[in-house]
Amino acid sequence: MSEQPRPIRIGVGGISLESNDFVPFAAELADFTEAGFLAEGETIFSLAGSEVEIAGALERLQQESQLEAVPLLAARGVSSGRLSQAAYARLRSGLLDALRRSPPLDGVYLFLHGSMEAIGEDDPEGDLTWAVRELVGADVPVVISCDLHANVTRRMVEATDAILGYEHYPHDDTRETGMRAAELLLGIVRREVAPAMVQGKLSLLLTAFHSTTLRETPFAQLMAQAKKLERDPQVLSASLFLVGSYLDAPDLGCSALVVTDGDLERARQEASRLALDFWRRRFEFEVETVSVREAVHRGQQVDGGPVLLLDTADTTGGGAAGDSIGLVRGLLEAGVTEPSLAMVVDPEAAAACHRAGLGAELELNVGHKRDPRWGEPLRLQARVEQLSNGRFRYRGGILGGIEVTMGASAVLAVGAIRLLVMSVPTYDWGDDQHRALGLDPATAKFVGVKNMMTFRFGYGDVMKAFFVLDLPGPPPPDMRQLPFQRLRRPVFPLDYELEDPGLELSTSARFQPHERVQERSR
Repeated sequence: MSEQPRPIRIGVGGISLESNDFVPFAAELADFTEAGFLAEGETIFSLAGSEVEIAGALERLQQESQLEAVPLLAARGVSSGRLSQAAYARLRSGLLDALRRSPPLDGVYLFLHGSMEAIGEDDPEGDLTWAVRELVGADVPVVISCDLHANVTRRMVEATDAILGYEHYPHDDTRETGMRAAELLLGIVRREVAPAMVQGKLSLLLTAFHSTTLRETPFAQLMAQAKKLERDPQVLSASLFLVGSYLDAPDLGCSALVVTDGDLERARQEASRLALDFWRRRFEFEVETVSVREAVHRGQQVDGGPVLLLDTADTTGGGAAGDSIGLVRGLLEAGVTEPSLAMVVDPEAAAACHRAGLGAELELNVGHKRDPRWGEPLRLQARVEQLSNGRFRYRGGILGGIEVTMGASAVLAVGAIRLLVMSVPTYDWGDDQHRALGLDPATAKFVGVKNMMTFRFGYGDVMKAFFVLDLPGPPPPDMRQLPFQRLRRPVFPLDYELEDPGLELSTSARFQPHERVQERSR
């Protein structure tokens, strides 16, 4: 009787967090457990019904009868400052210890953000991928997927066989990205393809506002060029990374990355071409901003509502505290009488509302407590209209299907304004937070939104207009407003007249000299 062949064993896991170096707080494990997820071992399979990357990878892997998905650690946190040393050590050791317990493996899939930092480590994802490479050895394929806003580093490229990025912005293709990554990994494991990967990195930082792929933006056109390459069977993947530009680290820049089937020179040519096309269109990403008063004036000329007032500089998805009260201050100063919605993260104010109780009238200071550098608290006379424990489930996006919490939350009535006060910052995908407390943005004239892109999904069917506000904050619409100290210069747009793109090429581990691979893995 012949012996049954051993099933293919694929390790699956990942750690995803977008960092911002211009906030005064660190990311802790609570940023994962409260506003994201942290799963280990068999509990990872509970994510299978969601929209996250690992759910897509599991779906593809579980289509195979002779294949075993080996769960490691899976964690996604809400954007914040750098990971604390303790949090990074815990997540890193959790993933690597699970990997040590899992041999033999035939391949590894990891989902990473690509713009994560830790205190004491500028490039934890490069550190993590090299640690994985060292554990599994040179012959086991390692494929990772990243956010479209990844700062893909040389270490990440040199440690892996292939890196794939999201294709859509707003990010509604996370599950599909995990499936694509798993498909490519299986092809490598079965020796059906031999990946040759090259990254072209630029001295370029760009705001993300004009990079939606839902319409004909410069970035959508560049992404279409990348995807057109994939029609050639010899091109396994082509990705563009519009880097999360709030990292103050030397190795920071937008990039293009191409994986071919064994043709290193073709990968080099295509990555260079895509990157240089990216560079040539850099001026098309600049954003017009207006004051709150001007936005209100223009919005009042618009028939109906809602009119979105975008406080992109307080985007929690970009690492901001979510505690800016500048929009509410501006609405009050403009004398707005139309129904308006706004939100703020302020656990002290939320706790005061819960102590006062439903229907209570109270006076309190709101805003700019977690990150006070961007403004002063606002003294408000308000009535408590709603109270909640803050739990809600995302209806789509990178956390689609995941239940999280805003912590103790309340709705305050301030004249015509309904202010949602939260204790915990959460990713702002659409109108999920408002609806969790009984607020319907479709009935408001003005809606304050703290994101720079996903509003196109959350409000796309109802919004009549939108305006980007010139309020200050750590993910501003103009990178020149940030006090970079460690970034390698020159770089556009900080050096606005720069003509040299500073193109640097990196290749995957399989094309590095053996002694260099050994050095990197130490």
